[in-house]
Amino acid sequence: MRVLALVVLALLASSSPAVAQADEPTLGPDFLWGVASSGFQAEGHSPDSNWRRYAESDQAEDRIGNSVDFLHRYKSDIALAKKMGVEVYRVGVEWARVEPQPGVRSAEGLAFYDDLITTIVKAGMRPMITIDHWVYPGWQADRGGWKRAGMVQDWLANARFVVDRYAKHDPMWITINEPTAYFLREQKIGALTPLDLLTFASRLKAVHRPIYDYIHSRQPGAMVSSNVAFIPGAEPVLDAIFLDGIKDKLDFVGIDYYYSASPTQANTLYSAIDQFWKADSSADGIYYALQYYQERFPKLPMFIIENSIPTENHEPRFDGYLREDHLRDIVYWLEQAKADGMNVVGYNYWSLTDNYEWGSYTPRFGLYTVDVKTDPTLTRIPTPAVEAYRDIIARGGVPDDYAPTRPPTFCSLVNGVRSCVGSLG
Repeated sequence: MRVLALVVLALLASSSPAVAQADEPTLGPDFLWGVASSGFQAEGHSPDSNWRRYAESDQAEDRIGNSVDFLHRYKSDIALAKKMGVEVYRVGVEWARVEPQPGVRSAEGLAFYDDLITTIVKAGMRPMITIDHWVYPGWQADRGGWKRAGMVQDWLANARFVVDRYAKHDPMWITINEPTAYFLREQKIGALTPLDLLTFASRLKAVHRPIYDYIHSRQPGAMVSSNVAFIPGAEPVLDAIFLDGIKDKLDFVGIDYYYSASPTQANTLYSAIDQFWKADSSADGIYYALQYYQERFPKLPMFIIENSIPTENHEPRFDGYLREDHLRDIVYWLEQAKADGMNVVGYNYWSLTDNYEWGSYTPRFGLYTVDVKTDPTLTRIPTPAVEAYRDIIARGGVPDDYAPTRPPTFCSLVNGVRSCVGSLG
């Protein structure tokens, strides 16, 4: 009956105004185009950490090995991004590599990050630095990780060290990557239980708030956020747990958008069991995600920190959606959002290369595919999306006469029933 009611609402909405169409939708000359990655997933040669332990255990589908060896190939990867015209390059500074033992800083690890950030800047791109992308040192795991109250002060000590070292490069900052997904991953590796949710969220807020202030004390005018893994229909409840508690300590809303939802899409829940390539991914849903946050935080700009489409071992998707078509369709809907007054200021593609997806190399998200399991040379092979992204960046968007390859989702539920009633179709 619920689905039937939603369908009826959608049909009634056929007389409601559609999205306003600008004559020439544009994201503007100041819009920032980027790529994203994380330290643990791409660097390889991982020091002891909570995730290294899991990734080298029998619980993982695939052992991590040395991943795509970003540790030694970062300069050539940054050059690939530069050739596309990328303006922002998101990376992580891994606590486990910086402080492999309590109170002991790694000269080798710091030399890597020093040159990594400098190389990004010299390539004409702005670094976006993630402080916490779900990974912490093994010695912190031994102490209890986020179950221990002292984790807050230890985390802040490392974060202040990282800020002191790299604020001079004027990076954008992500304090904590996807807090909701972080909690789920902590459960996956056995570090937390469902009963720990509120304590975990409280401790994440207890680190974000002071490090936000500290960043601004060291880097006036800094842009700081904690990116949200947008869950269609559920975001109001999830935001009440974390984001609403730091809303006065955000310079922009960081949004990770991947999956859609509607009565006609039965595959969305595959993302919850790590079979990402089976999940529905309708590009028009990004419009509703932006609409949701524009209304919740009308004074803040919005930046898409992560977005792309997953495939299984680089094989065709179940729905036939091509990476390059999905990318162009996404940008089309970003343009429509901008034309309708939504303050979206940047977009990062996740990710430059395929990498280790938290236990498996099966999901592929990269602009460049890298077959870690069968190719010892780790050759970066461009997908057709590389040329598509290069063209998008050069144009500042898609052509004025571009038409999405997929029609708007019937009765989208990305922003709850409202986005069904106000259907783009």
